[in-house]
Amino acid sequence: MSTVAIIGAGVSGLSMANYLEKNNVDYHIYERRTKDDLKGHGFILPKEGIEYLSQIINIDELYTKGSFLKKYVHYGHKGDVISEKDLDNVFVISRSTLIEVLSKNIPLQKISYENTLALSGFSDGKATMQFEDYSSLQADIVIASDGSRSRIRRQIFQDEVMKAVLENEVVNIIENEELANQIEHNFLKFHHEDGGLTFGVLKLSSTKILWYCQFDISKFFINEDYTPDCIRQFMMDNFGNWNPLVSSIINQSSYENAHIWRVYELEKLNDFYYKNIAFIGDAAHPLIPFTSQGVTSALKDSYILTNLILEENNINTAFKKYEEERKPEIETHIKNGRILLNQFLLPLDQQPKDTLPISYK
Repeated sequence: MSTVAIIGAGVSGLSMANYLEKNNVDYHIYERRTKDDLKGHGFILPKEGIEYLSQIINIDELYTKGSFLKKYVHYGHKGDVISEKDLDNVFVISRSTLIEVLSKNIPLQKISYENTLALSGFSDGKATMQFEDYSSLQADIVIASDGSRSRIRRQIFQDEVMKAVLENEVVNIIENEELANQIEHNFLKFHHEDGGLTFGVLKLSSTKILWYCQFDISKFFINEDYTPDCIRQFMMDNFGNWNPLVSSIINQSSYENAHIWRVYELEKLNDFYYKNIAFIGDAAHPLIPFTSQGVTSALKDSYILTNLILEENNINTAFKKYEEERKPEIETHIKNGRILLNQFLLPLDQQPKDTLPISYK
């Protein structure tokens, strides 16, 4: 069986490793960050994502570490209810927790941290990857799972156009039992009447709340120092007079670990593979946050690609079938995401009242 090098230990890289581990395929993960660098945000997992996760982890354990959402409630920024929709098995979990759960099945010797690799060429049917100290490794298969700004993808597809989306986010987690008690297990989203500014609230546990704001970058700006004080000031300036729940959350939050998500997308999708390198997750197809399909798409990429590697004698055939199966669905999510983005930018009275902030194929 082929030797597989996985570049990146985020959700897509770890999910790929779990599927390979389950099928006894030799692999190694190379991650440029430190082991303890778990800063980030949270994830919404629709039913399909949970089904794929259940194949590689103890799903009952996962359920103790996040929360199912009963319904989506859309508010004006002062708290008037705009619409409500029931949710079917939609789950929310913090990024650090999901990374922790996915890491449990990966033997320690199969992952190396603080390793940045670049593609240096191909030889004898293998890809040669070079470390920063100029040492190198060769692999039969390289799985590029190094995120939306993938270095490997940019090396190969040098004419790609990566453009900023007219929306950025601040994402944070607050541990406050009193505030958590005020929130039922619903997905709450407050939307400013002028458009282009929202605040979302999701309950992770009896004491933890995941919150995020989305803002139109043509109208709202955070000082690029991105210090905790700058982020706090931005939140106070733009959300301080919103519904009391929103103002209480931003007032009582610490901003030391707040995550600034600068959102980009590919103007046009590249191929999902090149020679013996395959791209998965955000490295293949950055999805803007309105889709809520990033994790599920990464899980499906990993599952389908692993099965094709096992089934096909020719790696090029496996990669081609992988792209043919995954690309149409991804293009649907991209289309849906852009529709939801355009709605977000509109004033509240011009937006459809029954829209879910989740893309479905």
